[in-house]
Amino acid sequence: MTLIRLRDDPDFRRYWVARASSLTGSMVTAVALPVLVYRLSGSPFLTALVTALEAAPYLLVGLFAGALADRWNRRRVMVTADLINAVVIGSVPLAYLAGILTVAQVLVVGFVVQMVFTFFDGANFGALPVLVGRARVAQANAAVWTVSSLIELFVPPLAGLSLAVLNPANLLVVDALSFVASAIAVRGIVRALSEPRADQRPLRPKVVFADIAEGVRFLVGHPGVRTMTIVGSLQSFAGGGFMALMVVWCDRVLHVGTSGIRFGLVYGTWGIGGLIAALGLPRLLKRMAPAGVTLYAIPVSATLGIVSPLMPTWQLAAIALLVWGSAYVLVIVNSVSYRQQVTPEHLLGRVNTAGRMLSWGVGWTGGSVVGGVVGSAIGIRSGMLVMGASGFVAVLVAWTSPLRRIAAAHDPLRA
Repeated sequence: MTLIRLRDDPDFRRYWVARASSLTGSMVTAVALPVLVYRLSGSPFLTALVTALEAAPYLLVGLFAGALADRWNRRRVMVTADLINAVVIGSVPLAYLAGILTVAQVLVVGFVVQMVFTFFDGANFGALPVLVGRARVAQANAAVWTVSSLIELFVPPLAGLSLAVLNPANLLVVDALSFVASAIAVRGIVRALSEPRADQRPLRPKVVFADIAEGVRFLVGHPGVRTMTIVGSLQSFAGGGFMALMVVWCDRVLHVGTSGIRFGLVYGTWGIGGLIAALGLPRLLKRMAPAGVTLYAIPVSATLGIVSPLMPTWQLAAIALLVWGSAYVLVIVNSVSYRQQVTPEHLLGRVNTAGRMLSWGVGWTGGSVVGGVVGSAIGIRSGMLVMGASGFVAVLVAWTSPLRRIAAAHDPLRA
């Protein structure tokens, strides 16, 4: 049977529109929220805390979200999460208009939005392989990451320009509306996003913990999934520490401020790198195993984590971030696609949210907190160098792990 091209598949187009809408709003918030906290508080640590709160919910509810998403109707979970987040993020511009907005509210909203999104993510990880089939997961992820990278390229400069005339609180309206658009698009998908669940045990705390344990056992027991998860967590530690200091770095080191075209371009060049990674991954996977992609991309990522903060001008910093973004995103999307391809359908939510919890929750959150503390103690550029250097631990782990054996055993003619 000939498969319909993804671009000609109306259900995949709806899924793609949903992700593009949500990612657009999320990118506006990624720029506006730390700027909002920085303007309200003037504190590098509180600004870094915004980045930490993006990932912290995965530590607290990631495993539960994945287990429940594997049990519940994935479409319903995704639509409900989108609508809840539209209300939560919309509370910030409303509070600003009422003159009662505080740093505490912004931080709480940042945390709650990500906690709710954790349930969306758990359902989304399982929905995509069911929607497009295992063989096309990498291609589908590449399509999503391509639009994500384009959004990262164009939205930050536009957001930076908007911040010159608008308060960052008002920009969050875009994110609230994007959640509504995503919910409408997901609701319109005709095909099922979950396979039938026969003989499922009643939902009880003991059963949920057993479901979680089943997913964790698969992750730990699969050499490729386990190693890519560890490598991703270590890379996220370095990346989280860097990004936690990025707004302050732009302001105090690169002297481009916290708004305007230069500020937006520094943020946006990462998106060009992500676009290169997304477009290149399907072609790379025709020539080498996913394990090989990780082995060769992670040293580049670690090296650019040190090179980027050393750049003396914002133009050179933007170029370094472009290269780093390419290698960094390549490691991420390759790892996600690999997990979705090798994990049994009934475990997709649990295994992927467990992996996301370790890389995003543990790695990104820990790196953000450490980056904020170190940057405040020894200076922004020095703190970024320390965090960037930590990425070489991921290189050491990758090159002394089963990934080398898995890559060597790969037969490109049968891949």
